[in-house]
Amino acid sequence: MTKPRRFRDVKQKKAPPKELERAQSSLAQSLAYASIGSKSKAFITDLFMLLMPIMYSVAYLMMGSLEEFSKHKAEGWFSILIPNFIIVFLFFWRSGQTPGCKAYNLRLVDNKTGSKAHPLAIVLRYFFEILSIVTLAGLLLAFFRKDRKCLHDLLSGTALIEIQNTQKSS
Repeated sequence: MTKPRRFRDVKQKKAPPKELERAQSSLAQSLAYASIGSKSKAFITDLFMLLMPIMYSVAYLMMGSLEEFSKHKAEGWFSILIPNFIIVFLFFWRSGQTPGCKAYNLRLVDNKTGSKAHPLAIVLRYFFEILSIVTLAGLLLAFFRKDRKCLHDLLSGTALIEIQNTQKSS
């Protein structure tokens, strides 16, 4: 027997815990999480399209040579990661896709709602992704989860999902 809902709960749009839990689990099942292969290929594409030009510019144009870069590694990496962060943030904030994600039909979404990720979640995801890459354990976590999420996805509350290609070939 179901318990009748109180008018105040209905008015304030409060869902009973079981209904809320069912809605969240059905949303999680309806999201088509990206495969590890697609995420890896998108990441490598982004490395070459976004990060490598910045690295080249910092190493040779800003610092003059690789020797200078190796002498001032902290300054060099700071000079690389800040512009990369800005570019990646703008891509994810504007369309939910970096060039690599667009090439492999992936989109960054909020894990709970399935809608566009919040700007704070995008910022957290970027910095947690650096942590995942450095520790390597955060990336390997995807191999042990059904939804194939890495540590940075779990900590930021985001997910990369596969989207259907809307272009039809004639």
